[in-house]
Amino acid sequence: MKAFGFLSFGHYGPGTAPGEYGAKEALQQAVEIGVGADEIGVNGAYFRVHHFAKQAASPMPLLSAIAARTKNIEVGTGVIDMRYENPLYLAEESAALDLLSDGRVAIGISRGSPEPAERGWESFGYLDADDAKGATIARAKFGKFMDAVRGDKVAPADPAQFGPGARLAIEPYAPGLDKRIWWGAGTAATGEWAAEQGVNLMSSTLLTEATGDSFGDLQRAQIDKFRDAWKEAGHDWTPRVSVSRSIFPITTDLDDLYFGRRSREDSDQIGIIDDTRSTFGKTYAAAPDVLIEQLKADPAIEAADTVMLTIPSQIGVDYNLHVLQSFAEHVAPALGWKPNWEGPVTGYPV
Repeated sequence: MKAFGFLSFGHYGPGTAPGEYGAKEALQQAVEIGVGADEIGVNGAYFRVHHFAKQAASPMPLLSAIAARTKNIEVGTGVIDMRYENPLYLAEESAALDLLSDGRVAIGISRGSPEPAERGWESFGYLDADDAKGATIARAKFGKFMDAVRGDKVAPADPAQFGPGARLAIEPYAPGLDKRIWWGAGTAATGEWAAEQGVNLMSSTLLTEATGDSFGDLQRAQIDKFRDAWKEAGHDWTPRVSVSRSIFPITTDLDDLYFGRRSREDSDQIGIIDDTRSTFGKTYAAAPDVLIEQLKADPAIEAADTVMLTIPSQIGVDYNLHVLQSFAEHVAPALGWKPNWEGPVTGYPV
């Protein structure tokens, strides 16, 4: 592990009861967490995107607000559901954000997980006649998105203005943005597909595999296959790899109250998601010295350059910054962490 960031799902409530967070408070607090995290030296501020739910949805205004008030922290998503997106407009937004932030973006994209709305992407105007889960349109749109990000000429030009046969690229163009795009992969096969596309790997918060192996072992196998496929594809740059974990150093009585007594979560969980048996990672909650040994033994954390800490965003700014500060001060240095002011994160050699 070289770097760590926080991953927020951006949960909020109706905002009608005293002390209850609504959408306004959730967004404003997300910005404050991002600003505080930058000062701590945290390497990334990442947000999960869900639709038709009281969670983070349209990420670009939030990421722009954080980028405008910070100097070093990477801003990104983990992940955008491509089924709901216009690929060319997303490419324009991503390029603008990349230019405004001086290249501090990590745009994670995937097919997406089950949403509250039944085939909600159809309500957004996108139909997939071939796949009830929208995988076909997600990958097709991702290809078009990557073409646009790479500066390809993706639209026919007006022949009256440009002559016959001319084509246009989207604007603005952000050099190097294609190397800051990630695919969120929930299986080893999808990780290999991401390598073939020439994008970074964002290993999912769950894997739609349940072989009996630990979550860390399953992720490590996915990462190894991704890197093997990357090498075979012959790309001329080094990709990055991230994994997500729930990690809480127990340094105060409040930490212990919130997380130290959750013994039911101290092992991996098996469940059904998207009609598939899946493996969910356990929660790590212990004294810092214990955490260090536990995390060093996690094979996926060992292999990844970036670890995303899922945070309980609805608990407020101060407590979340306490969690990040505790990890940065007491745990992360022993795992190889370098704070954000030491420069952009790079991947491990393939």
